[in-house]
Amino acid sequence: MNRKILNLAIPNIISNLSVPLLGAVDTALVGHLEEAYYLGAIAVGSMIFNFIFWGFGFLRMGTTGITAQAFGEENRTESIMTLARALTVAGVFSLLILLLQVWIADLSFWLVEASPEVERYTRIYFNIRIYTAPATLSLYAINGWFLGMQNARYPMIVTIFLNALNIGLDVLFVYGMGMNVDGVATGTLIARYAGLTLAVVLLVYKYKDWITSYVHELLLEVEAIKNFFSVNRDIFIRTLCLIFTFSFFTAKSAEFGDVILAANSILLQLWMMVSYGVDGFAYAAESLIGRYTGSQQQKRVKLTVKYCFIWGIGIGILASAIYAIFDIQILRLFTDQQDVINTAMAVFLWTIAGPTVSSFSYIWDGIFIGATETGPMRDSMIIATVVVFLPAYFIGVQYLGNHAIWLAMTLFMIARGVTLTFYAPKHILRANAAQKT
Repeated sequence: MNRKILNLAIPNIISNLSVPLLGAVDTALVGHLEEAYYLGAIAVGSMIFNFIFWGFGFLRMGTTGITAQAFGEENRTESIMTLARALTVAGVFSLLILLLQVWIADLSFWLVEASPEVERYTRIYFNIRIYTAPATLSLYAINGWFLGMQNARYPMIVTIFLNALNIGLDVLFVYGMGMNVDGVATGTLIARYAGLTLAVVLLVYKYKDWITSYVHELLLEVEAIKNFFSVNRDIFIRTLCLIFTFSFFTAKSAEFGDVILAANSILLQLWMMVSYGVDGFAYAAESLIGRYTGSQQQKRVKLTVKYCFIWGIGIGILASAIYAIFDIQILRLFTDQQDVINTAMAVFLWTIAGPTVSSFSYIWDGIFIGATETGPMRDSMIIATVVVFLPAYFIGVQYLGNHAIWLAMTLFMIARGVTLTFYAPKHILRANAAQKT
């Protein structure tokens, strides 16, 4: 079981870590420019696109779970139809995003109280990156399908290629051509479509026999569409809560001023770097739990849960230790502005705790997605956001200042792990007792 988990997790970890590496490079590039508001613009711009794109994260997560179960059932037609439906949804929503971009931008800047300089440069970033929507959503669907097919290697290849190209273009545009946030956005635009092209080539090369199982009449088959949107509705609501929490975090950081916004955005990058590492095992859980649920092997489901937790929590503890030892050295990789470093150090304790406390919720997410038990994920996230995160911030901010937003984020992660642990015996560990072992 460990070998199967590692065969899926290691490629996922490698590809996942290239994502925060890109964010870290972007942050470091603009963090060494002469003004802090460039860093603030990247933080706010990234927040806006997180809100836009993460909302469609169900195109990856839901596709993985449904495809993995079809794979476990050895149902080729349903596997390829799941991809077709996901790509259709991606195309429709991409078109809507592009048509509504002016209203999306105006609403975003109305909700976020940033300085005039930050808003000016964020608009430049937004007006370029918005055109990545079709490529971004399509890649969610294709990579999710690859993972459901127990293929973690292709998403790794696509993601590493995409992000390596993106990093190279960002360095070229910012340092080589003297651009700032517009260079970062342009690099992202070019890299996204290059990554999509590679994904399609790999898909056709490896799965041409599966593609022949496509049946056009089944694309809008009622029961399949109902199941697709039932699973993805819960993931969508869950993801909206997650996006709201991170967006709220950035918006409140912006209200504290450009320096705190810059410091908090760097520390949040550190949180995200670890989340992508632990998510390697969460993605492995998605693939294997879905496969074993589809093939009715409940003992293997439980073994997958056990070993994914051991690996995921181990990574979280290791990351906390590294952050505790190399705190200021890590910060200096991101910026040379001493006021930003001092501000970050004042709240760095939360970043040390973050990887360990967050790892539980990340692994549970993968397990519940693979089992397509998305209702508890939705409920858990609503509880963590509404009952824990928001009250913790509003009660604490008057006493703790910037520490309050970090306290709220930490309690939010703990609440997610605790509630999913509560739901697990009914929905995962004791489910389908009559299944084959």
